[in-house]
Amino acid sequence: MLTTLKTAYTDTRAADLAWCLGREPLPALAVLDLRLREFSVQLRLLGASHQVLLEGAGGSCSETVACMSGHSTPLPMGVSTLVDGREYEFAARVEELSGDAFAGRAQELLALVADHPHGLAGTFPGSPHAFTAMVAQRRGSLVSWRTWHAYPQEGRLVTTRTWVGARVAAAL
Repeated sequence: MLTTLKTAYTDTRAADLAWCLGREPLPALAVLDLRLREFSVQLRLLGASHQVLLEGAGGSCSETVACMSGHSTPLPMGVSTLVDGREYEFAARVEELSGDAFAGRAQELLALVADHPHGLAGTFPGSPHAFTAMVAQRRGSLVSWRTWHAYPQEGRLVTTRTWVGARVAAAL
């Protein structure tokens, strides 16, 4: 699903993105509710980037990547931890692209997400290449999602990948 977000483009620098687990649901500009077998996944586009809420099989996870104040960590390149007894892994990458390469990549990603049954993308007013996009999927016991945050004024594209895995047995 592709939508035009009715808000000002507030996170205008890739370096301003922060990461947070466990944050309460923030006001969203667009939401996609998904059912991936026993998991409920909510993809949320914020004025300042994204939030994913995952519920199922006795646990939950809330991931926020956005420009936020308080209770956040600068965007890490990688995190591996337990969330509600489940394996959680996050990775981020920042690409710098020239103007034409950036425009081409933006069009490619927006087309991919717009046509994906578990995809949500929002473009921001002012630039056709300013967007946040997300895709979720389930493979076996894993739920995963990828996100893309575009900063055309910098020529930067921030890509994240997250997976939440099987429950980990408590130590005896």
